[in-house]
Amino acid sequence: MSDGFFKSRWVESPAGVEELDPAQLAPGFRAGTAHCGLKGGGKTDVGLLVCDAEGVVSSILLTRNGSAAAPVRVCRKRCERGAIRAVVVNAGNANAETGERGYADAVAMCDEAAGQLGLRPETVAVAETGVIGVPLPIDEVLAGIGAAAKALSPDGGSDFADAILTTDRWPKRCTVRAGGVTLSAQAKGGGMIQPNMATMLCFVQTDAALDDPEAALRAATEASFERITVDGQMSTNDTILLQATGAAGAPLPAGLLEAVLLQLAIEVVADGEGSTRVGRAQVEGAASPGEAERVARAIANSPLVKTALFGRDPNWGRIAQAAGMALAGEDLEEIGAEGIDATELGADVAEAEIGLRLDRGEHAAHVWFSDLGYEYVRINAEYTT
Repeated sequence: MSDGFFKSRWVESPAGVEELDPAQLAPGFRAGTAHCGLKGGGKTDVGLLVCDAEGVVSSILLTRNGSAAAPVRVCRKRCERGAIRAVVVNAGNANAETGERGYADAVAMCDEAAGQLGLRPETVAVAETGVIGVPLPIDEVLAGIGAAAKALSPDGGSDFADAILTTDRWPKRCTVRAGGVTLSAQAKGGGMIQPNMATMLCFVQTDAALDDPEAALRAATEASFERITVDGQMSTNDTILLQATGAAGAPLPAGLLEAVLLQLAIEVVADGEGSTRVGRAQVEGAASPGEAERVARAIANSPLVKTALFGRDPNWGRIAQAAGMALAGEDLEEIGAEGIDATELGADVAEAEIGLRLDRGEHAAHVWFSDLGYEYVRINAEYTT
């Protein structure tokens, strides 16, 4: 396994990529953080990220959860999604299920950030993560936004990555350069992870020229954050933001954005609440793309498969059961041991490949997932107490 950013066996580092200090944001971007009391121990919990280029282009992807949090609803209704200059983030409070007050608080965060930065509110996005159902201490948060604005720096990438964490054990961030362009990114995960997309936030900045940022972000997300699960739960707060200035005068090298988002997504799974291992459920020979994905997700979300991954138990029968459950009502022959590769389920490897062959067609799909152990139960049993 590599010691650099591109660590996973499933991620191919693009040719000619140079890894830089993740504190260093892509040219034209600054970040600042502050502590306002949402997290204990004086940890930073408010972050601002701003693009200094007026001609920035952007794309933002938001959760499809029907009970979306206030910041998601604010972004849907107010943001000029193709021209977002800045984002304000808090960690420790999701501002979800907080009613009219929650919506007003998310608007107030946008307005305060806009005022501090001299921007129109419609060009400022808001993202929040943390506990659900608790009103924000909005005065403290607004004061934190002011403090974060005073701390803005081109070298604020690592601080920003730290500020957005909740139950994460480590920050997920990078800055890379290739083909004459620079790309920086910061993400957080934890629990409540299942597309679309996860209890996750991800922010990407680049000086590359992008003709269609939405298409680029959707394609890269489909192959990464839309292919992961920790606990099968769809979050109320998922947000991914891509901003590009075009100042480098060159396009993103082929595969760069995809590789960065895939590595970040796998890190989110590896750092799932209580997680100790990552698995990839690879399904082949399905009758349709939908069937392949349905079976792969059934395997990845099976508590029995996930606990076998945790215990290094090569119990292939659990994989067969999960696949059969996904195909309930179908005329399916027994899968049998010969159609399943569970060797790495029981092996002493951090990243385990699990294979299933259905012999029903030519379609395939895969999903990355975490194991399920004692610590996940402890964290979520005590989350608000």
